[in-house]
Amino acid sequence: MAEKTQVKKDRLKQIIIMLNKEFPDSKCSLNFTTPLELLTATILSAQCTDERVNKVTPGLFKKYPSPKHFAEVSLEELGNDIRSTGFFNNKSKSIQNCCIEILAKFDGEVPGNMDDLVSLPGIGRKTANVILGNIFGIPGIVVDTHVKRLSNRLELSENNNPDKIEKDLNEVVPEEEWTHFSHLLIDHGRKTCQARKPLCGQCLINRLCPSSEV
Repeated sequence: MAEKTQVKKDRLKQIIIMLNKEFPDSKCSLNFTTPLELLTATILSAQCTDERVNKVTPGLFKKYPSPKHFAEVSLEELGNDIRSTGFFNNKSKSIQNCCIEILAKFDGEVPGNMDDLVSLPGIGRKTANVILGNIFGIPGIVVDTHVKRLSNRLELSENNNPDKIEKDLNEVVPEEEWTHFSHLLIDHGRKTCQARKPLCGQCLINRLCPSSEV
């Protein structure tokens, strides 16, 4: 029998309280100071660890401080600058095409709403929610691989499609918690609820998890 929405909300409230105790400083692990820097870092983080991205971005942001700099550099040079993040050809094209659009349509400023962000080349709801939540203070759930995995294991969503998972979570997670909840699940996924073998015996929330092996 499917768990009733209110029961799920009550269980989720306990999960959030306990994860906040475990990760009191949970936040976006990418380093950035501007919307453009976060947009760029998020693109680079695809199929790459945030730790690796954070090693690449200090020099990258210094070399390319504005959309104009990214738009005018050769793709070969930009690709070489981000090579260590993997898939550098696709990522360099995405970064440059985004910056060209930002210059052409948004006066060189990264837009601060969902519709405009997802209109940029290669930008989906996940990246848009990263930017909106961490730069503009607009709550949004970021469905990355960790959030997808934990949402299924915690039976907060039965879907595999990230947009549908986001919608499911929006219905049970308080709106003011959307951005922070994403960070909590990502931290918990990295430390404990890992992809290959969840460490259920070490899990603070195992009694609240239907998938717990304890």
